[in-house]
Formats: sequence, structure tokens, C-alpha cells
Amino acid sequence: MVSQASFDKGCMRRVLSEARRGHPSPNPHVGAMVVREGVVLSLGHHERAGEAHAEVVALRGAGEAARGATLYVSFEPCNHYGRTPPCTEAILKAGIARVVIGCRDPAPHVPGAMERLRDAGLEVVVGVLQEEAEALIAGFYKHHTRGLPQVTLKAAATLDGSLALRSGHSKWITGEAARKYAHQMRARSDALLVGIGTVLADDPQLTVRALRGRNPLRVVLDSALRLPLDAALVQSAAEVPTLVFHAVDADPEKITALKARGLQCQGVSEAPGEGLLLSEVLKELGRRNVVELLVEGGAKVHGAFLRQRLADRLALFLAPTIFGDAVAPRWAEVGECLEMSRAFRVSQTRWRRLGPDLLLEGGLQDETAGASVGACSPESSKTSEAYATSSPAKAG
Repeated sequence: MVSQASFDKGCMRRVLSEARRGHPSPNPHVGAMVVREGVVLSLGHHERAGEAHAEVVALRGAGEAARGATLYVSFEPCNHYGRTPPCTEAILKAGIARVVIGCRDPAPHVPGAMERLRDAGLEVVVGVLQEEAEALIAGFYKHHTRGLPQVTLKAAATLDGSLALRSGHSKWITGEAARKYAHQMRARSDALLVGIGTVLADDPQLTVRALRGRNPLRVVLDSALRLPLDAALVQSAAEVPTLVFHAVDADPEKITALKARGLQCQGVSEAPGEGLLLSEVLKELGRRNVVELLVEGGAKVHGAFLRQRLADRLALFLAPTIFGDAVAPRWAEVGECLEMSRAFRVSQTRWRRLGPDLLLEGGLQDETAGASVGACSPESSKTSEAYATSSPAKAG
């Protein structure tokens, strides 16, 4: 017989999968499910900011059958009036008897959601698959607390780390399944960033293809504004939002020409030997409500994010191919690494097989800092309760 704890975990896995649907940025991804006597009555997720929260969607789907049922939700229900009423109010009105929560809100607008539910006599369980639930909202947490996007470095490479032949040819290192998944990553991101070197070498579209999905904001780092006016990014800027970061003293005539074609241009400071100051780039993207930033390189851009300790996560596609060419460009150029203690470590690794290729995902850990750059603050874990069931408050 399946224990209650095991059943709760199974339900939460389904809720977390549901939560990944939609595009609620800058709000967090949240999923919810109503279950009664082991039967799933409804599923829901937060589709986009300003629309109904996941709990409300699931409760609407269950209707009157929700009375006395269990509500599973990946993220602590809200307890305040914003663009929508408090989810705690909807839960109480629906007559839910038990609420199972993945992780707590690290910075609630109005605290006390669980206390309100418990005081009303509901059984509340917190911390089911907490690590997975917190990982799902890591980008939201960083943006909410620091005003910065979560940065994921994404690259495709051979087993010996090359991203292209010495000629620059790179189509295709990985197979169809890996490329399709890479487009799924684009569709889930708020913005996609590349350096001008990638644009000049490949003339990419930087759009979502091979599947249905929204195009992210396209971002180009181009200090001297070398972006050609006949580039694919310029030609399609009227249809797909495109932002170019350049040096503050860049050619004003080129800025005018790019803006006339629908591109957005933003000047930022430069760092000696580093090019554009990435910390300023990230602050501006955060101001524009970019929560999830996917960096597709090239090698110098990836290296700069690593060197400046600004990368949170890594998504590295590995093809079963070996070039064996010392001159072939690597997927990241960081510079000299003369001590093991200076190496960047990938933490909480997860491997996924995509056809003949492998995808390595994980947090980027700087050994000198001793902590994963992209992890939620330890404080968020401290505010989350361990997996435990509270006794329902007695009425009267």
C-alpha cells in the first residue's frame, strides 16, 4: 500500500510538470492540482501575469467536487490583493480540507498564508519535493530580490569541448532531438543573448523554430555597433523584439539607423579588457522584467559571464563527436586556469539523453566562492518548513 508521503510526492511531481507550462514572467511558474480520494479532479497552472493563479484555475476546474478535497500546489498560495484576489480566500471558499505545498514564498507580499489556512481548520503540508519546487522558482526569486535575471549559459559542443571547426562551421554538431529541445529552452526564456561575433559568423535568426512557442527578446552585445543593416536580426526586428547593447560613445548615426529599423539600442559602460560591463547589461534586462536569460554565446561571451561570476546555470549539449583539433574554438574562453581551486564546478548535475546526444544541466559553482552562483539564498531554505503535517486547528 502506498504511504501518504509517497502519494503526496507523486502528486507534486505532476504539479511541478504542470507548473512548467505557460509563460507567467515576471511571476513564478506555479502548478496546482485538486485530488479527492485518490482521483485527480483538475489541473491548473499560472499561464501569464495578470491572469488567474494556478490554484484558482484548478479550483474552477474541480467545481463543487473540490469541497473536502486536497489541493496540491507547487508554491505557497498568495495572501494579498494584487491584480487578482488572494488565493487563500479562493481555497477557503472552495471548501478544501487539505493543502500540500512544494515550497514557501521566499518574499511574500503579505505573510501568513499558511497560518490563515490552518486557523480555518485546514491541514497544511509544506516542503514536498521542496528542492525541485525551489529550483522552479529560482529565476523569480533572484529577480524579485536582486532585480537581476537568472543567467543560463547554453552551448553545444563535441566531447573535446569544441563548438565549431577551425573554419567556423558548426552545423550541425548535435542531432535533431537536441536542437528541438534547445528551441524549447528558447521558448521558455524571456530573452536570448549572443555576442556580435556570433551574429557576424552565423547571421542567426535567434527565433523559436521546430515547435510552437513565443520568441524571446533577442539581445546582442555589440560595443562598436558592427551589426550589419542587412543582418537577419535587423531585417526581422519589426516582428521580433531586438535589443542591442553598445558602448556609450558608439556611432550616433548607426544608432539612429538601427532604431529606424525597429531595434532598441542601449548604451552601457565598458570594463578594461572585458568589453561591455555585463553587470550593467543584467541590471537593464532586469529592469525590463527579464527573469530568465538564455546566453547562447559565443565562446568569448560565455567566458566573460564565467569570469565575471555572473552565470547561474549551465546547459551543455554534448555530441558523441571528437574533432581533436587544438585550434578549433571551445565553447567558453575564460583565460588561464593554473590552479584546480580556480575551476568552475557544476553542481546539482542532471543528465538527459536526447537522441545520440547528452545534455548536462546544473548550477555553476565557483570554487573560490564555495557556493553555487545560481542557487536560491540559504535564507529561502530556512524559511521553508521540513516535510511535516500540521494538525488541523480546532474550530471554536
